Amino acid sequence: MQLPDLSAPQALPNGRVTWQSGGGVALLTLTNPPANGYSHEMMRDLDECILRARFDDAVQVVVLAGAGEKFFCAGADIGMLQRADPSFKYWFCLHANETLLRLEHTPKLSIAALGGHCVGGGLEVALACDLRVARRGSGKCGLPEVALGVLPGTGGTQRLARLVGKSKAIELMAGGDTFDYETAERLGIVNRQVDAASEEAFLVDVLSYARRFTAPGKAPLAIGNIKRAVQTGLEIPLESGLALERELQAKLFASADAKEGIAAFNEKRGAKFQGR
Repeated sequence: MQLPDLSAPQALPNGRVTWQSGGGVALLTLTNPPANGYSHEMMRDLDECILRARFDDAVQVVVLAGAGEKFFCAGADIGMLQRADPSFKYWFCLHANETLLRLEHTPKLSIAALGGHCVGGGLEVALACDLRVARRGSGKCGLPEVALGVLPGTGGTQRLARLVGKSKAIELMAGGDTFDYETAERLGIVNRQVDAASEEAFLVDVLSYARRFTAPGKAPLAIGNIKRAVQTGLEIPLESGLALERELQAKLFASADAKEGIAAFNEKRGAKFQGR
């Protein structure tokens, strides 16, 4: 799909994720018809895209989407799991965890664009993003792995509990509930919903939203460090989190963006950030 102000889609080596970029945003599209179920090959492609976005100074925000109208991602490829031996399944889960942790640890804002169903491991991928935007009425989400006799094994038990609280997370996962995006927004799983006539219109809206967090209007270094302070700080004692916050703030005070932001405020003009 060719979207405004983005480069042409470029497939990764395994053909399971495509890369497009432009205007400070990288769009990563999960591509495995019909349901965009993820395999080890897809996770390897996604891992490569995350590292590429991390090293690319022109990328300030990462948007993760699914190909097609019906699914963001239906989770792990169940056929693959049936064929794989227990050893492979363990290493598969470990690499998926490492990939999503890499996304969380990258100091650039990440947004999941949920067009279509987002269930099982698909929701686990989305939960590793900082923000989640859904196309209203396009599908359901949830972690129904209990119906397969397993638990959400790509971070779902940990990230959902941190997002909605222990008791609600246990209820949702133990019941295997799937629910619409209205409910997901009420639970705090989805940040906002978008009314869009098509998946392309939805992605245009999400890309516009993503660019609200890019230079020159916003300071991407500050946004990246806000992400780091929250993602890491909430997992450690308060005193350690405050120390992390101070260190990140010290780095920002030394940046050109902070100098520009402070000068612009004192001169009563709009700041023009450069992301450095």
